[in-house]
Amino acid sequence: MSKNNDVLEMEGQIVDVLPGQSFKVLLENGHVVMCYTSGRLRKNRIRLVLGDQVRIEMTPYDMTKGRVTYRI
Repeated sequence: MSKNNDVLEMEGQIVDVLPGQSFKVLLENGHVVMCYTSGRLRKNRIRLVLGDQVRIEMTPYDMTKGRVTYRI
């Protein structure tokens, strides 16, 4: 089974910065999701701050967690 089959992509805004490169992201539909940065953002040392617009990936099995993949 491929990893990318069941991925949902959404956009939102960072509303809280937590330790360990974790963030709380407010989605366009009003839900708040706990997210961490993807490997590409960590590798290239892309900094995310409060208020940044981001694109996240989520699995349909756990809608409370996600991975930040892109800063808009």
